[in-house]
Amino acid sequence: MNLSSKITALDKVGAAVAKKLNKIGIHIIEDLLFYFPHRYEDYQGAVQIKELKEGAAVSVKAKVELIANRRSFRSRKVMTEALVSDESGSLRIVWFNQPYVIKNIKVGDELVFSSVVKADMLGPQLVNPSYSRASLSSEDAQAKMVPIYYLTAGLSQKYLHFLVSQALKAVKDVPDYLPNEILEEHDLLPLHDALRGIHFPLDQVDLANAQKRLKFDELFLIQLKAEIARRGRSVQPAPVLEFKEKEIKDFVSGLSFELTKSQRVSAWEILKDLNRNFPMNRLLSGDVGSGKTVVAAMALYSAYLNGYQAVLLAPTEILAKQHFDSISRLFKNFEIPVCLYTRSQFVKNIDEQNVESKKFKKEIIENISSGKIAVAIGTHALLSDKIEFKKLGLAIVDEQHRFGVEQRQEIKQKGKGVHFLSLTATPIPRSLALTLYGDLDLSVIDEMPVGRKVIMTRLVEAHNRSKAYDFIRKQIKQGRQAFVVCPLIENESDEKKSVLKEYEKLSKEIFPDLKVGFLHGRLKSKEKEEAMNKFKNKETDILVATSVVEVGIDIPNASVMMIEGADRFGLAQLHQFRGRVGRSEHQSYCFVFSDTFSHSTKDRLEFFEKNNSGLMLAQKDLETRGPGEVYGTTQSGLEGLRLAKLNDVELIKMVRESAAKCAENLAKYPLLKQKMKSFEQSVHLE
Repeated sequence: MNLSSKITALDKVGAAVAKKLNKIGIHIIEDLLFYFPHRYEDYQGAVQIKELKEGAAVSVKAKVELIANRRSFRSRKVMTEALVSDESGSLRIVWFNQPYVIKNIKVGDELVFSSVVKADMLGPQLVNPSYSRASLSSEDAQAKMVPIYYLTAGLSQKYLHFLVSQALKAVKDVPDYLPNEILEEHDLLPLHDALRGIHFPLDQVDLANAQKRLKFDELFLIQLKAEIARRGRSVQPAPVLEFKEKEIKDFVSGLSFELTKSQRVSAWEILKDLNRNFPMNRLLSGDVGSGKTVVAAMALYSAYLNGYQAVLLAPTEILAKQHFDSISRLFKNFEIPVCLYTRSQFVKNIDEQNVESKKFKKEIIENISSGKIAVAIGTHALLSDKIEFKKLGLAIVDEQHRFGVEQRQEIKQKGKGVHFLSLTATPIPRSLALTLYGDLDLSVIDEMPVGRKVIMTRLVEAHNRSKAYDFIRKQIKQGRQAFVVCPLIENESDEKKSVLKEYEKLSKEIFPDLKVGFLHGRLKSKEKEEAMNKFKNKETDILVATSVVEVGIDIPNASVMMIEGADRFGLAQLHQFRGRVGRSEHQSYCFVFSDTFSHSTKDRLEFFEKNNSGLMLAQKDLETRGPGEVYGTTQSGLEGLRLAKLNDVELIKMVRESAAKCAENLAKYPLLKQKMKSFEQSVHLE
């Protein structure tokens, strides 16, 4: 038997049981060994019945006096009740929905029962305890820490303990792929000992040592892959984009605002990377409205000054158009040929009209391939086989997690050794960036532009809704505008908001005297652009929209963001919505409404109300939702993290150093090389 043996190779596992194990993701022996407990019952050892206290996790050695099954009066569920005793007194025990217990336990048996003590008017009792026939002197009964697993119907904790014990004995000689020098340097347990310790820890110290080793493993493979990718990049030649100091300084001095210190630092880090002879691979992280676009524009300008083309890709047409407008304005004094190319929009330079004819589309494609276009801005439509760049030197991707792995590879293949810059408005904790983007260098803009006011956020309860509407009306009378964001386009039930229903309500019942518009993802491109232009030109007072306005919408005159059904959005997404306002000198406001006020929802939304830091919100999101939902990491390896947490900063540093050492000479470690091969087949990193 080995790690890849089917689970049916274990004793007492037939086809029916295997089906139940498959439901919880256990198909082979390796799956079982890496199906870790989600908590442990930490027992005090043998306690006499008279010493029991409510809430304590204990083990009691007692004799069974009575045991019987009965049905509960209300739910008619089967209850197994027992009375047990020791020399100090008697104790009630109850098992719910476990009628088979009566077959295993007989009157007169002396057993060890382990559970948390509960109490009612009749005194202490144990509910659904585990039990063992072993004497307290045996190794089994002395174990104070009992693993508790997530189960499915038909499986018990005791049965899973039995299977894991078998598996550990069967694979006690499992090969350890971590080099001995790493185990010794960081005082890590051998793999088999760590697996035994995670399932059946002797005490808290034993558990901590097991967790340390297994956390190290989870992070190590991700980091080693990233390190190998980084080294591969360093030997690949790239165009050297020389730092043109005078021209860049002229560009900065010509801006209508002053760069913040972190914008300057980030720009300098990027320009230095571009000046090297291997491809840049950098992530620029900055909070909503922190000014990433102007930093990206400096990189685009540097490519142009060196005679190279550049491309800037955005995930949506609205965001691509926003970037085109912003970049064109920043370049207006430099006569840099810029184009917009999406599925339905083909524009050359800001002053030209949006012409949708095939002839004009063809002209842009020809201008890109001939090199006449210096900066192409657009959506994934720019990745079409029809489009070839004459001399591409730089690719910038906004919100990189919205592009698939294959699309990001296509971008890099549009030119040889292309410099690559990713932008993200979802702030990334440095520990996450080190883990998730181990092969990217990180630049962070952690300041807001001078003069920006903090957006005032309020969680509004249902009885205060009319006050919020009155406030919005006052803001509009003062010349401002408002966004209303809804989670759905069409009703799924009466309780759920939708853009169309909300639009009807606001335009006819609440604000019949104001101009209300709507925007959602199912509109045609022309209709979306028309809706946005009306709002931008102040022809619309209130824009009701879906999450299509999450990124890139820049309406400085909008001062109110009203979010319906906020319980259905993550904190990072709510922060993106809030960032659509507060983009001028006007004080701005964000009103948050929820369809439900459960304890967890209220806690999350109150946290959002009190915190304007995107970084703090991202960290809270990680705790409650995990990296997959927040950063789209389903193919990154992070979805495989069972134990490691992204705030294990010291451990991550330790892992990175070890990964760098191993990457220098991977051929020296055949077991590690083999493990990496299987890991790479299931995980994508860039």
